Amino acid sequence: MTERINIDEPLWDQGTFVGRFKHFLWVTDPRTCIVKEEALDNAKVLVEQYRKGQEPPGTTLEQNVFGRMSFQVPGGMAITGAMLQWYRTPFAVVFWQWVNQSFNALVNYTNRNAKSPHLDHPARSRICFCHFFCHDYGVGLQVLLDQKGQPFCSDDAHRYVPFAAVAAANCVNIPLMRQNELLHGIDCTDESGRIVGQSRLAAAKGITQVIISRITMCAPGMLILPVIMERAEKYRFMQRITFLHGPIQVLAVGCFLSFMVPTACGLFPQRCSIKTSTLAWLEPEEFEKIKKNCGEKVPERVYFNKGL
Repeated sequence: MTERINIDEPLWDQGTFVGRFKHFLWVTDPRTCIVKEEALDNAKVLVEQYRKGQEPPGTTLEQNVFGRMSFQVPGGMAITGAMLQWYRTPFAVVFWQWVNQSFNALVNYTNRNAKSPHLDHPARSRICFCHFFCHDYGVGLQVLLDQKGQPFCSDDAHRYVPFAAVAAANCVNIPLMRQNELLHGIDCTDESGRIVGQSRLAAAKGITQVIISRITMCAPGMLILPVIMERAEKYRFMQRITFLHGPIQVLAVGCFLSFMVPTACGLFPQRCSIKTSTLAWLEPEEFEKIKKNCGEKVPERVYFNKGL
């Protein structure tokens, strides 16, 4: 009899970077973006049947593929490639920052902690502020670099405007999209998975790790590719195909992201932990609730889902 698998747990050891890399390489497979809606519905039904032990005879592991972040590579490569190609005017900066932040907002909300509450009206208002901030930051950099007489106003410096704007925007966009976690805390569990309390500090730790991952994800493509393009554009054959510079950058960013998305997602364990002694020091009220729920034996650590 074929050994059954736990489809609610990753297939690879999440205690190692290699295991996390393999897991997210599978989760972010962009080929699932072109799967028809009917096939995705069938996959969902198959997963539900498998949980109940009612799957059709001969069901294989490959039939259970269902990714959540599979659009990160194709979506990110198109937007990032455009940002790197068209960055010389304030209008281009504003437009592509708006597109990028709209895409990031969708990704950040979809991949928040699964237990976090939905956004209320004040939260949505603060998200609008985030969009304006990100746009103004990009435009501000553009204006600064356009000032005559500045020692850093060369075209080389312009190439790094998109990365600077994206990095700063991630530091604002992600916390704002997941602000309810910071305000109300996220569920924390003991080693066995039993919910023992909530913690805002755990939410802050998880969100910080996600921000680091997102910046790491885009850094190589947005820092190394401009240098490559700067040197390549000096060749005569590249000067004859300027109309292809945009598509070339999109494809190049795609190559970077194909490797960097699973790498960045795998930097930190998905099931993150925090010491209860830290909670006792910085979040005493929540620690007392955890202590009450756990009884006499308070665990050394509590665990939580950091989100993506």
